[in-house]
Amino acid sequence: MGKITGFLEFTREMPGKKPVADRLKHYNEFVERYSESKLNEQSARCMDCGVPFCHSGCPLGNVIPEFNDAVFRKNYEEAYSILASTNNFPEFTGRICPAPCESACVLGINQPPVAIEEIEKHIIEIAFEKGFVKPRRPLVRTGKKVAVVGSGPAGLAAAAQLNYAGHLVTVFERDDAPGGLLRYGIPDFKLEKWVVDRRISLLEEEGVIFRCLAHVGVNININDLLREYNAIVLASGSTAPRDLAIPGRALNGVHFAMDFLKQNNKRVAGKNPLINSAIESNILTEEVLATGKNVIVIGGGDTGSDCVGTSNRHGAASVTQFELMPKPPETRTQHMPWPSYPMLLKTTTSHEEGAQRHWAVATKEFIGDENGNLKALKVVDLEWTASADGRPAQFSEVKGSEREMPCELALLAMGFVHPQQTGMITELSLETDARGNVKASEKDYKTSISKIFSAGDMRRGQSLVVWAISEGRECARKVDEFLMGASILEAKEDSILQAFA
Repeated sequence: MGKITGFLEFTREMPGKKPVADRLKHYNEFVERYSESKLNEQSARCMDCGVPFCHSGCPLGNVIPEFNDAVFRKNYEEAYSILASTNNFPEFTGRICPAPCESACVLGINQPPVAIEEIEKHIIEIAFEKGFVKPRRPLVRTGKKVAVVGSGPAGLAAAAQLNYAGHLVTVFERDDAPGGLLRYGIPDFKLEKWVVDRRISLLEEEGVIFRCLAHVGVNININDLLREYNAIVLASGSTAPRDLAIPGRALNGVHFAMDFLKQNNKRVAGKNPLINSAIESNILTEEVLATGKNVIVIGGGDTGSDCVGTSNRHGAASVTQFELMPKPPETRTQHMPWPSYPMLLKTTTSHEEGAQRHWAVATKEFIGDENGNLKALKVVDLEWTASADGRPAQFSEVKGSEREMPCELALLAMGFVHPQQTGMITELSLETDARGNVKASEKDYKTSISKIFSAGDMRRGQSLVVWAISEGRECARKVDEFLMGASILEAKEDSILQAFA
């Protein structure tokens, strides 16, 4: 603990942001950096907790008090070493993680929690600037070959760990560049793509091979992989979006959120937004733009928020976001005791840029004009009743609340139901669970085929980037055990104990 009275002397302060009017003109990141003195103050707020609950709040088990102490002492190389021992990609989590560690921060009981996520981002960026981040090449190669299908956060984490263990790793990505969700799902104003490219280049220096435009089950035969590789890790994510089967769904102007975001990310990258890859064309035959339109985003999560920010940058006439559930509270209730992760009202930077938000609203119908184009939504307010634990349990429509709202672009951002079933999963006849995810035990991450493993959203369902990285790391350890009989890769708990030693 660097400063015993730090949590009493300093309050939580977040870095500044560029003005809304300026940042709506571009897709670059707009959150500024702490000064060194401010970074020192924020790290000083971390207390000498008897039990640091932030460890359990973080799916990766990041050793947070120790790297905060190192930052306070301005020993950034030590801080990076501690952070990198549990997290392969702090530059991603430091930008896009919802920070469940902060919800579990002991200081958060009666004060704003430590700004853990921002400190994490500063550690890794300082480490890159000072040259602490170097390729981690294995000293000895095992001769075992592993194929990783999917280059999102789970696939990248599994590939990195397996490469560290000395295996020969090839990552297969169906798109034209690695990164998965990080590249084509998250807007540049939250995660600029040079950040992804920087990490991919480092992994390539370490020996990981990337094969893009390689869609396993389409132009790559899965049986060829089974013959050539000693183990296969499936980490293709949960990519089948939840649909809204109501009248008017086929009208022009109703689109899945991820199609809209992926098109825009390709556009920002200077690529053709209508071409998904060389071997697969996007189902959309025209560009989806929000310019001059009344946009309604159906779904209140992060993907919906990303649609809000992107629509505002397009110059939408208006942006509205619907959420089926009632408006969450702004502070913890008796049903959200510390240190559990609370379901609180979340106002993102995209919301700050301009959006009308409506809760407890259901969409009944998409209404079109004589040319088959969307012109309005028929909606109704909902009344929710709470269960014994305080959570919404049942709803009914509010009589007399049905109305039409002008809308020329509706974006469906209601989450994802399961991985893409056609192709690889059906070709292998892989066993799936009740939700349609690839069935693989957390004990060994093995699927119903012995040499095939699965991790990330493909296994556990739609989740967080930090969970995907954790899954990739743990899956890699099980693959290493499968190939070698024992693993040199550390479990999450081992990393924590080592950092305390």
